[in-house]
Amino acid sequence: MSAGRRLSASLRITRGAMLIAFLEIGVSLVWMMSNTESRRLLSDWLVATPHNVWREGKVWTLFTTALIEQRFLSLLLQMFVLWSFVPTLERFWGTPRFLRFAVISSVVGAAAGTLCGLVLGQDVPIVGLDPFIYSSIVAFGIIYRRQPVQFFGVLPLTGRQLMIGILGFASLFVLLQRLWPLGAAFAGAILTTVLLLSKRWGPGILWKRWRLARMRRHLKVVRDEPEKWLN
Repeated sequence: MSAGRRLSASLRITRGAMLIAFLEIGVSLVWMMSNTESRRLLSDWLVATPHNVWREGKVWTLFTTALIEQRFLSLLLQMFVLWSFVPTLERFWGTPRFLRFAVISSVVGAAAGTLCGLVLGQDVPIVGLDPFIYSSIVAFGIIYRRQPVQFFGVLPLTGRQLMIGILGFASLFVLLQRLWPLGAAFAGAILTTVLLLSKRWGPGILWKRWRLARMRRHLKVVRDEPEKWLN
């Protein structure tokens, strides 16, 4: 394969990432172009807030809230990450596992953020793909920790350095703005990613340990007895 074809393949967005991008762009543009009343209606039924989730029981908003980004600049940045780093993870995992990761990290992030808002008395919406985006960067930094990357095509970094730098920026943003529910959403999604990729505490490892322990409990120890002869 020529260098040009390899470059084209590496820049090509994958199916799962494209599906997520189309869904978020479509729903977000509908929200941005709607009037105030329509936005309020969409927020009531699609956006995860402490009030919607924990007081009104609209648990489905934990799944739908990732599809609405209320700020156009944030939408552009999310699309950039979906186009650049995320397809590498999908090629490594495969589309089914990648989509499961996207759903789990988004839902856990929304749940953690809204629960934090409920405890603090801040009815802050948790919207967009940011929890999933930061989870993807953490996953990239863990799996490709020594892989050289060009940040914005200019700054040479390793996968781990990229992860640390972006997490540092996100932490500083949360601390300066005091956006504690948003920080909880990021932390919940990132912690979930670390657990999913852990070789000791990952769900697959824990499941195998549980099955092994269950099998051991059902095993019977047979003691050796001397053979009995009939005279």
